[in-house]
Order: sequence, then C-alpha cells, then structure tokens
Amino acid sequence: MSCDEKVDCGRRRLLVATAAAGGAAGVVAVVPFVASMLPSERAKSAGAPVEADISKLAPGEMMTVEWRGKPVWIIHRTKEMLDGLAKIGDKLVDPQSEKQMQPEYCKNEYRSIKPEIMVAVGICTHLGCSPTEKFKTGAESGVETDWPGGFLCPCHGSTFDLAGRVYKNKPAPDNLEVPPYKYLSDAKIVIGEDTTGA
Repeated sequence: MSCDEKVDCGRRRLLVATAAAGGAAGVVAVVPFVASMLPSERAKSAGAPVEADISKLAPGEMMTVEWRGKPVWIIHRTKEMLDGLAKIGDKLVDPQSEKQMQPEYCKNEYRSIKPEIMVAVGICTHLGCSPTEKFKTGAESGVETDWPGGFLCPCHGSTFDLAGRVYKNKPAPDNLEVPPYKYLSDAKIVIGEDTTGA
C-alpha cells in the first residue's frame, strides 16, 4: 500500500464518519420537529365532549365549564327568570334564534332543551369578550331601571337576556352561541355532542 492510498483511506473514513454524524444530527433535529406537528393529548382533549354534573346547581345559580377553550355557561333558571323571557321579545334582535346557525332545540324563547336549564358559550358575538352576569333586576342591577336580568358585555355594552338573546341597537350582531349538547340523565349534560352526533 502506498502513502497516497493511506491518505485516501483516512479521508474515506473521515467522510463516512462525518456523514454518519450529520445523519444522526439530522434525525435528532427532525424527530422533535415531526413530533411537534402531531396533536398533543391536551389538544386532542380540547375538542372532546365535556361532561357537566348539574345535580347541585340550585335555581338561580350558574356554573361554567370549559369546552374547546371556551367558557360554557350552564344556568338553572328560576320560574321568575323564565317568565321574564316572554315579556321582552320585541326588544331582541332574533328572539327565536332563526338568524344564525344554531341547533334546532334552541329555536324557542328558552333557547334550550329543558326550559329551566340554559347552556350557552359565554363569549360575546361582537369581538369575543366575556359578558358578566347581571341576574339582579331593575336599578339594583346597575344596567337599567327596567332591566329584567341577563348579561352585560363590559367591552362595548352589548346586553343579552337570560336566554343569551342579544338586545337591539347593541354592537353584538347575534345571540350567544348554543353549543351542541345532550342530557345523559337529569343530573348530567354532555357538551360538544348532541343526539344527532354533532
């Protein structure tokens, strides 16, 4: 073997080692990148249906659960709250929820499957702020002297009734969204799935 051949062998070994190291480094760099493109368990569960236990929700109370990163309000409406809904239809933009795409079971004055239980996404349809509950009526509410109870968006003043229907002449164009939901029992609701499988 000549000296030139030894140098070539050394170079060959160096090139093979460099290629192997480069290939290994490439794999190390690509694996996390590819893994980052797969949805995480948290992301998978964020779109999944959510169960809510309403057994301890007393009349006049509200609870909030998270579904798809959004607050979903569940309200156990009292008889007085329900009676007030029928009196304000002429003040609302869309009293029967006919204007927007909504589940069929919310196309009534209660916007719910069962009149006493309201389920709605707590995000204003104007610019995405979260309205605050203003269940107290009249001047005590701090909204209006004849306020029947509902929600006030602190960002731009949109008001919604106790069925999530938007009042006329407000920035919000639509009623609050009613998510797909169904009852598993009188005490449990699944949000994110309804009887049609939506």
